[in-house]
Order: sequence, then C-alpha cells, then structure tokens
Amino acid sequence: MDKTARIFVAGHRGLVGSAVLRHLTAAGYTGLITRTRAELDLTCQAAVSDFFKTERPQYVFLAAAKVGGILANDTAPFDFLRDNVLIQSHVIESAYRCGVHKLLFLGSSCIYPRLCPQPMKEEYLLTGALEPTNEWYAIAKIAGLKLCQALRRQHGFDAISAMPTNLYGPNDNFSLTSSHVLPALVRKFCEAEASGASQVTVWGSGTPRREFLHVDDLASALIFLMEHYSEAAPINVGWGTDVSIAELAVQVKAATGFRGEIVFDATKPDGTPRKLLDVSRLQTLGWRPTIALKAGLQETVAWYRAHRASA
Repeated sequence: MDKTARIFVAGHRGLVGSAVLRHLTAAGYTGLITRTRAELDLTCQAAVSDFFKTERPQYVFLAAAKVGGILANDTAPFDFLRDNVLIQSHVIESAYRCGVHKLLFLGSSCIYPRLCPQPMKEEYLLTGALEPTNEWYAIAKIAGLKLCQALRRQHGFDAISAMPTNLYGPNDNFSLTSSHVLPALVRKFCEAEASGASQVTVWGSGTPRREFLHVDDLASALIFLMEHYSEAAPINVGWGTDVSIAELAVQVKAATGFRGEIVFDATKPDGTPRKLLDVSRLQTLGWRPTIALKAGLQETVAWYRAHRASA
C-alpha cells in the first residue's frame, strides 16, 4: 500500500479497528478514512453504496461487527446473525463494485467446529458442528468469508480473510453482560481489588483452554497480510499457544493485585473445550506476535483503570 492510498477502516472505534488505525497512523499513512456508526450505518445498503461511490477507498479493513461473549450471543442470536450478515454483505459488495484494490475481512476462530482437532488448521472449516453458544456469530462470519471467496472466484476481486484467535487490549468491551472472558475477568478482578472483596466468581469450570492475542499484534498482522497475502483461503492469526481459563484467572488476579479467592461457577457454560489455532501458514510468511500475555495483561489492566468510566 502506498502511504497516500485511501484506506477505509470500518469499525475504527472498536477493539480491532482502533488498533489498525493506530498502527496505520504511526506508519505514516495519510489517506485514512473513517466513519462512526452515527455517520454511516453499515447495515443500510444504500448508505454504504453512496459512501463508497463518494469516498472511493482503494483498500478496506473490514473490522466492523456486532460482537459479544457467550451471554450476549445466547440471548440475541437474531441480532448477531442479521447485523453481521448485513454489514459484511454491504461493505464487501460495495467495495467490489466501486473498484477497491483489496479488502481484508476480519473473521474469527469461532468459525471452526466445536470439537475440532487441535491446533485448528484452516482446512478444518466446515468439517463439523459449531459451538452452540456462538453459532449465530460464527455462521455470519463464515458467510462473510465465503462471500470474499465467491467474489474472488467469479470476478477476480482481491478479498482476503484473516481468522484471529481471542483478542484483548485497549478499547475492548468490558461489560459483564456482553464482553468476552478476558476483559470480563479484568473488570471483575479490578472491581474486587478496589472494593476489598474476598472472592471473585469465574464462569464455568475453569478447564477450557483458550489462546489470547493482544490487539496490537493483530493490527500488525493485518497490515502485514494486506501487503503480503493474496489467496482465497482464510489465514489464522494467533500465538499458537494457549492457557486454561483457570490459569488465565490466576494471571489476571496477579496483574490486578487482587488478594482474595477465585471461585468457579460450574453451573455456567464453558463453551468450546479448546480453541488453539495452527498459525504455521502465517509464520511461514514471516510474521510472529511480540506481546506476551503477562505484559499484555498488565497493559490492559492499566488501560481499563485509566478509562473505567467509559470502558
């Protein structure tokens, strides 16, 4: 990408989009285009079409999405499926029709089967049943991935798809009703430490294993892929190592300074038993993450405490 290229970062206020915008700005890109949700409703086809015809971006990072944890997905399945399908379809089609040079679609590791062999290779997609607690979001993401592949096959449109593992970092969603596990734990432990509580309750048994990637590492990977990858197959983005939720809770406890007890509520759902990505394809291309979990957690805790009112 030329430093003056017109680059649309869709979802620039979210966890991923804000990180991509930070990295592009720091790298000296001057043609950055953003719109807030109030300025551009991506679920409205006419609005998206008009935006692309007017702004004529050359590159698109499609990081806009409706996201949430187990509780949010379980209670609003229609919203997660509808909103994400609409956002993806409108942006991807308008990008193609308006001559965008290249589009990067942000998928998710939840697209893989619930009982997928570990670590999960890209070719395991659609080889088994999805995890019921987030299948609506997963189906939407699979549809976006397939839309990119279909446009590439039928019309030669250079659309690529990246499948990141579990993410965390600045500008995450720390809501206890709609967030993912790591930011939820950060908030719980920070609040418990501040109030002097004697214990923190963690959803589930603590045995599921998850892989976590700092969002700044993801932003670096996405820009790398935009410049160096151009294939129909999706590509995994992660560390290639994981921890149990119990181990994660201990690390968050240490990062926050909480001194009480950790209690696991086994009546709450665990979700997929394990989610570990095979990241060998990305490593072969020459990219690796640099922010270890311990350092990333300390930074995230500090950011949350500094932005508690808005986070």
